[in-house]
Amino acid sequence: MTSPVVELADERAARRGLRLFLKRDDLIHPELPGNKWRKLRHNIEPARARGTLLTFGGAYSNHVRATAAAGRIFGFATIGMIRGEEHLPLNDSLAYAERMGMRLAYMDRAAYRRKHEPDVITALHDRWGDFYLLPEGGSNALALKGCAELGAEVPGFDVVCCPCGTGGTLAGLAAGLAPHQRALGFSVLKGDFLGVEVERLQHEAYGERRGDWNVEGGFHFGGYARKTPELDAFIDDFAARHGIVLDRIYTAKMMFGILALAGRGAFPQGARILAVITG
Repeated sequence: MTSPVVELADERAARRGLRLFLKRDDLIHPELPGNKWRKLRHNIEPARARGTLLTFGGAYSNHVRATAAAGRIFGFATIGMIRGEEHLPLNDSLAYAERMGMRLAYMDRAAYRRKHEPDVITALHDRWGDFYLLPEGGSNALALKGCAELGAEVPGFDVVCCPCGTGGTLAGLAAGLAPHQRALGFSVLKGDFLGVEVERLQHEAYGERRGDWNVEGGFHFGGYARKTPELDAFIDDFAARHGIVLDRIYTAKMMFGILALAGRGAFPQGARILAVITG
């Protein structure tokens, strides 16, 4: 499945001599939009072979939601280990996951920070039996394979941008781009660790760093799921200008960052910039 590319008429880019495009990956699949489908695509067969997939996420995780839907659609059981305590009634994301057949369980925050350590994984196997383990956010070597296919779909652009949470989309995207293209990830998290994680994922998948990429850390607006009046105003203005409502956790921060960098002259005049709406 591929997604459409549309040009965005925005004078904030145009007056800097830039052409701005959107890759509408949010339109790929109604239940598995954007990078969720790309990350899950090559993980589906091993999950079906094992029969059960176990993954991790926060209470509002789109990854958890999409994984539950994939299990229902493609025929494997799913277990979601959720950070923190259970709160009833379930929020919309977890209620949807449960309707899709996902079994939900909860980990205290201390245990959650250790979720990939061998003794924690062993305890999970003791509790749940055999399962295919998918990391938080779905980022692993097979996820990068799917995201690299995104890179191959976007020739003709100088800079390809995406929001970053776990770094998997950027890691795969950069690996799939042509040598003359650059990938720019916009971190939605506080801290400067994400570049290290992107490089680790690329080494896991390819044995080396791949592509021309970097992480922009200046537009997180306080961290994951945080918002400010400035970001809210930007989302409202973008919707009024273009008829597209941006997700405040991911894509709004990316688009704010692209236009802010354009205003600072960070992109060469004449550049064709593509923003991936990850869904």
